[in-house]
Amino acid sequence: MAVTAKTGPEQARAGPPDGSILMSTAHVVVTVLAAAWVGFSAVSVFLRAKWVVQPLADYGVPQSWWPWLGTAKAAGAVGLLAGLLVPAIGVLAGICLVLYFTGAVITVARARWYSHIPYPLMYMAPVAGALVLGFAS
Repeated sequence: MAVTAKTGPEQARAGPPDGSILMSTAHVVVTVLAAAWVGFSAVSVFLRAKWVVQPLADYGVPQSWWPWLGTAKAAGAVGLLAGLLVPAIGVLAGICLVLYFTGAVITVARARWYSHIPYPLMYMAPVAGALVLGFAS
């Protein structure tokens, strides 16, 4: 059986060979991983995992804020996933999460725990990656 190249309308229906499917796949994978990572962080705050809440206390974050911070992370994680169906929601969730983690970096820096600055950046990086891939795909 011979393989022939598609031309004309057949090629147009086959889709562009520009890698957009690969980019879309990368966007979905990174978004799901980012949402899982941020969701895990939210659950850790809700469960008051010592390795999460002890630094919050050390940074001077009032305990009354912790449920709100966890809720913001959880909403952001859900928003990232919803963004796979409604892109505007994902973009808004991603922007809000980047702002959230920027605030976390500022909080850590104000507390002068400079060695802890990479921790919020580790959560921000996949969210920023999901945003970039979303715009690129």
